[in-house]
Amino acid sequence: MRSHKATAMLVAPLLGILSLTACTGSGTPDTEAVSLDQDWSKAEPLTIDVFDGPANYQGIQGGWFGKIVKDKFNIELNILAPNVAGGGDTLYNTRVASGELGDLIIVGKGKQADELVEGGLMLDASPYYESMKNASAYDTAVQNLNEGKDGVYAFPTTVSTIKPTEPGESIDPTFGPYLRWDYYADAGYPEIGTLEDLLPVLKEMQDAHPKADNGKPVYAVSLFKDWDGNMMVMGKQPTTLYGYDEMGFVLAKADGSDYQSIIDTDSQYVRALKFYNKANQMGLVDPESTTQNYDTMFAKYQAGQVLLSWWPWLGQSAYNTEQNMAKGKGFELVPMEDQKIFTYGAEAYGGGLVYGIGSKAEDPARIAAFIDWLYSPEGVQSTSADTMGNTGPEGLTWEDGPDGPKLTDFGRKALLEGDADVPAEWGGGKYKDGGSALNVSAVLPAEVNPNTDFPYAYKYWPSYQETVANPLTEDWSKRMGATTTMQYLQDNDQLIVAPGSGFAAPTDDSEIETLRNQVKASIVEYSWKMAFAKDDAEFDSLLAQLQETVNGLGYEKVLDVDMANAKAQNEARVAVADELG
Repeated sequence: MRSHKATAMLVAPLLGILSLTACTGSGTPDTEAVSLDQDWSKAEPLTIDVFDGPANYQGIQGGWFGKIVKDKFNIELNILAPNVAGGGDTLYNTRVASGELGDLIIVGKGKQADELVEGGLMLDASPYYESMKNASAYDTAVQNLNEGKDGVYAFPTTVSTIKPTEPGESIDPTFGPYLRWDYYADAGYPEIGTLEDLLPVLKEMQDAHPKADNGKPVYAVSLFKDWDGNMMVMGKQPTTLYGYDEMGFVLAKADGSDYQSIIDTDSQYVRALKFYNKANQMGLVDPESTTQNYDTMFAKYQAGQVLLSWWPWLGQSAYNTEQNMAKGKGFELVPMEDQKIFTYGAEAYGGGLVYGIGSKAEDPARIAAFIDWLYSPEGVQSTSADTMGNTGPEGLTWEDGPDGPKLTDFGRKALLEGDADVPAEWGGGKYKDGGSALNVSAVLPAEVNPNTDFPYAYKYWPSYQETVANPLTEDWSKRMGATTTMQYLQDNDQLIVAPGSGFAAPTDDSEIETLRNQVKASIVEYSWKMAFAKDDAEFDSLLAQLQETVNGLGYEKVLDVDMANAKAQNEARVAVADELG
């Protein structure tokens, strides 16, 4: 489905924060239970507005997912995507000011959802909850999410029954140093001690392979700006290799052992910017990095024009087709001696996004039934975020059998070869174009499907493991002594798990919000300048200018808030590990 961007996990914050004091009305229906047990396909046709924070497509949902929703509920989904509508807060603010955000709402947990409840823009779904058999299977998370409220307003995403101290990700973590393994092998599998030691290896690889098959230049590194938020998002990624993730302007280690201000001279963020600057001085950075968007960059990965990916779902998704892997070509994690990669623990209380029903929705019962379906095995398989890698609908991409689930021929083509033409009876068009534009999963794909007794995500299936062996994975496994990335990292004690606490930072007050917006604009501006500085002296001068500029804009005041939130987040992680780990 288009080039979904994992903004929910990687960029903060998703949306702007807005005071809703001007809104009125509780939006609460009668508390008497309402049954959802009916054939919704026979209901009158209904188009609903879906305000969708993580979506990267705007308009009517079509394709095979649109057909499933239409056939089951006689609903058309009209996706409203702030990422597409100019980014930032504008779409959110405009619609909130009108008193109606959407019929189905997908926004950030905590501050955003709380504001919408307080402002009367989100409906109390209590009358429907008793009838929501799929969602109520995760009642602990639902109750936790709505604690302190007078009803059931929000429903969790990426929820799981897996222990929060266990990785909630698939056979690959979200982050890691993934290189073109075939070129790394050509170079003789050189040792990589630290982040900086990647540079001479990448230089050797680029020099040996200066042109891609399409005749265009190959670069070790290619960057983009689309997801920049509190910082340059591509500057944040290398910090995850050492166990850090962001909380505003703070980098917080997964185990609570360290908290860094991103602008400190010796911070991991500045280290990452130095990495890019050194790479650029060595001729390793795509010169179009400052102007291209994610989609343009993704196409370069598909064409074999980029050698390094910080995310498996970028490099592998774009380039590791069956045809390429059969030739021994593709991205795999490389052994970096000092890495301790951040991994998200399974979210017992759900992830950072929630579903809600708009208080002015025309048919809230049908929307509640649709939300409930998202938690069903069929709904989980049919929706996904690109970082999660869900499998698609049974009967199209996969089928169950006596030895467990396996991909169909169509599924192999659609999921392993990059795309496929969907049969007319499933809606036609391209498989990727027809996938769910919601860009979030209700249930963690690592969760076990009760209908098959295997995880939802196909990469866990024995049938997948057995049939995808190819020269690329065989060489990687032989060299690394493992069959999956997760196994390698766990065996070598190179993972650090952030327990899945479901923590959401509280709302910035208006002063902090104003200061943050000014400060982050300067941080992003200077970060890009530093990455492309002509030499070390200019880099250092720009860093000093950045520090002076943002300190003059009130950086310390915002940092204090973020530091407090980061420490509160760690307390929540410790608590959930003690309770459920």
